Amino acid sequence: MQASEAKFGRVFILRLEDHDRLPTVIEDFARDQGITHALVALLGALGQGALVAGPQDQDARPVPVITNPVEAIHEAACLGLIAPGEDGSLTLHMHGVLGRGSDTVAGCLRPGMEVWQVAEAVVIELTGSQALRRFDAETGFGLLQAD
Repeated sequence: MQASEAKFGRVFILRLEDHDRLPTVIEDFARDQGITHALVALLGALGQGALVAGPQDQDARPVPVITNPVEAIHEAACLGLIAPGEDGSLTLHMHGVLGRGSDTVAGCLRPGMEVWQVAEAVVIELTGSQALRRFDAETGFGLLQAD
């Protein structure tokens, strides 16, 4: 395990709008606000996109992932972490649980999802951390590295 101490900074409440694209819209907001690290919680309706829903083969390297398209509108509850890459670019690593009727899907929103009508997010800035995402050639993932 690795750890990086941080303190709470500013807190923002966001109303996302119809067709806003996740994770880009929140990454852009963070960049505009000078946020490098943050905890993000989101509730709302999402659709028109895809989720990463696990590895196709957990032993293969780099890890091939399962990507599930999401076309219909789903209710969503999501949680994520913003951290910079080695080049300073911000990445929101966010997972969500999406439901429609009695069907439920879960996964990483990295491939992108569109807001339908409205979603609400809380962005809690984390200050004092030097943690960053480094590309790991073995897995093919950008892994969080502590200070």
